[in-house]
Amino acid sequence: MNTTILYVILILVGVLAGFLIAKFFEKSNASKLVKNAKKEAVSVLKEAANEAESIKKDKILQAKEKFIELKSEHEKVILDREKKIAEAEKRTRDKESQISGELAKNKKLSADLEKGLKDIEQKQEYLDRKTQEVEKLHKSQVEQLEVISQLSAEDAKKQLVESLKNEAKTEAMGFIQQSMEEAKLTAQQDAKKIIINTIQRIGTEEAIENCVSVFNLESDDVKGRIIGREGRNIRAIEAATGVEIIVDDTPEAIILSCFDSVRREIARLSLHKLVTDGRIHPARIEEVVEKTTKQIEQEIIEVGKRTVIDLGIHGLHPELIKIVGRMKYRSSYGQNLLQHSREVAKLCGVMAAELGLNPKLAKRAGLLHDIGKVPDTETEIPHAILGMQWAEKYGEKEEVCNAIGAHHDEIEMKTLFAPIVQVCDAISGARPGARRQVLDSYIQRLKDLEQVAYGFQGVNKAYAIQAGRELRVMVESDKVSDEMAAGLSFDISQKIQTEMTYPGQVRVTVIRETRSVNIAK
Repeated sequence: MNTTILYVILILVGVLAGFLIAKFFEKSNASKLVKNAKKEAVSVLKEAANEAESIKKDKILQAKEKFIELKSEHEKVILDREKKIAEAEKRTRDKESQISGELAKNKKLSADLEKGLKDIEQKQEYLDRKTQEVEKLHKSQVEQLEVISQLSAEDAKKQLVESLKNEAKTEAMGFIQQSMEEAKLTAQQDAKKIIINTIQRIGTEEAIENCVSVFNLESDDVKGRIIGREGRNIRAIEAATGVEIIVDDTPEAIILSCFDSVRREIARLSLHKLVTDGRIHPARIEEVVEKTTKQIEQEIIEVGKRTVIDLGIHGLHPELIKIVGRMKYRSSYGQNLLQHSREVAKLCGVMAAELGLNPKLAKRAGLLHDIGKVPDTETEIPHAILGMQWAEKYGEKEEVCNAIGAHHDEIEMKTLFAPIVQVCDAISGARPGARRQVLDSYIQRLKDLEQVAYGFQGVNKAYAIQAGRELRVMVESDKVSDEMAAGLSFDISQKIQTEMTYPGQVRVTVIRETRSVNIAK
């Protein structure tokens, strides 16, 4: 029994000793874990501090870079402004120096004018002597031909002319060209040029108001695209429309100059389409101009329809409506023909109503009284008679036709509508500022200038530009050669010189263009 108790006691002592040992090891492990955790926490805090410091440095560096970037942009803006100011100052100085140079040149030209006149007189005497020598030589050749060929003087003359025609013409062209080049070098020619430019600037103020349109641009960069490489686009536009395109220092604008309002409107709309589309090249220009021409024709019809509707006129023939629409692009002594006709129609309606007559018939006669001023081709028939013939052709009443034909006393007045139209026409045209006869004669002179060119064989198109100072002629390449083009230019200039009266001088430019087109299928 004692032994059993002893075993029990030993077991209990062993269990207690094991428990104490386990507690000791557990406490030792816990302290190690705490130490390790503290070390890890210290390292984590240290890494976090390092990372925060690096982030802080990066943010500071980014802020510095942003500040440097903004500073450089600001300095660039300031430099651009200073550059523009310097360029403006340079342009101002250049213009001042140019003006002073022109003044000095004018003084020098005035001083050399007398000397130039003397040179011209000497050249004229030389030409007279040469002419006499040529006449003597021609006379001796005729006598020799009579002796050798035993022909009559007339037959010998014909043979001589036929044999020397081409050679004489070539030599004459060369001699004339040389004389013209020599004349250009004289002081008199320069003086004439200055005087002509001065007259044009002063004397065409009224024409400018009716013959010039301004085409506004979004930016000056578009000007370069309109001009094209070596000016090919602007030449194509001028050739297709007959309108002179003036590109100068005017900001965001170019000027369209032409006496024909229809051509000018076609050019303006075509430029608008080309600039909007962005494709500007000669082929595209011709396509757009052709489409715009058709669009203008449709617009003319719409204008005529709106006009007759506004005036309460019904049953007008479609051709007469088209003629009324075309009056929008015509002027009479500087007065817009459509506005003038509308005004006359309203005056006629009021006057007819006061007299107890049919106001609608009077309006009809007043609107149509000047339709003879818008023919497609030039004619010698007075516009009143031509308008009456058109009205009869398209079924207008006898009272209306008589009023149209008699409003300038070309025919006898048969109804009261005729004197009413005549009086209202005078009222509309005679009010102060309504008409300017100088402009009408100016436009007629330009039309006559173009008609001179159309009288020669091979001429395709002819445009009078630069206020009548230049006639630009397009010829058919298959009918006119390069040599014939030079002769054609001379012949046209001689015909203008002998048949027309004009201020200053007219430059005749003949343009011959060759195109080869093939289609790949």
